Amino acid sequence: MAADISKLGVKAGWKDLTEGMVIPGAGTSREFNTGEWSTDKPEFIEEKCKQCLLCVPVCPDSCIPVADYKRGAFDYEHCKGCGICVKACPFGAITMEGVN
Repeated sequence: MAADISKLGVKAGWKDLTEGMVIPGAGTSREFNTGEWSTDKPEFIEEKCKQCLLCVPVCPDSCIPVADYKRGAFDYEHCKGCGICVKACPFGAITMEGVN
């Protein structure tokens, strides 16, 4: 089935949009392993880490746990390997490695 693109670029108000929906019982990503989607994974180099925690808020999957103001090891079951944490780390304490 081809997508209908006849209204592409036409301005529409919120009342003109198709209704969304919520699927009860669909769950969250905690309930399934999204980490299998990645071909790369971040590696934490603890010796280089200064515990600035700049990597924590940028992770879109909340894969960097924090306890007592210190970051922990990555949650690889949910990490999709986006690499945003690598860019956020000013100390080079996170690198991306290929998954074998």
